[in-house]
Amino acid sequence: MSLTEWLKNGWLLEHETSRQEIGHLLKLIDRDLKDCGNASLSLDWRFNIAYNAALQSANLALAASGFRARGEAHHHRVIHSLEHTIKLEAKRIARFDAFRKKRNASEYDRAGAVSEKELGEMISFAADIKELAMAWMLKSHPQLMAD
Repeated sequence: MSLTEWLKNGWLLEHETSRQEIGHLLKLIDRDLKDCGNASLSLDWRFNIAYNAALQSANLALAASGFRARGEAHHHRVIHSLEHTIKLEAKRIARFDAFRKKRNASEYDRAGAVSEKELGEMISFAADIKELAMAWMLKSHPQLMAD
């Protein structure tokens, strides 16, 4: 199913992004990648911050593609949009979705849900998604990148 079909299903809205918006998203991503390294915060919170960095990278690619997620399952849609934007392989999308579920558990259900290993994996994943999104942006949408 394409992003255009997602739009027809009401899962996305058309969105015209700008260099300014992309710049702001990049600043959010960089802030979160820095802040998730703050050892004075709980593992759960650091995981959530790293997850947000990865999610904002996916939002960046979706915005550059002319869309914004809407409605229920917002995070799920943003994550799965990576198949259509940066062509992320299904295995990595499944991993991101597993991180989403872990984040939900640590955010809403149970403190102490995240291990050091899981935190390290989430931070590494977030950095990788940023790099993939940036390479895709430079190739597919260079006009949206700052000089």
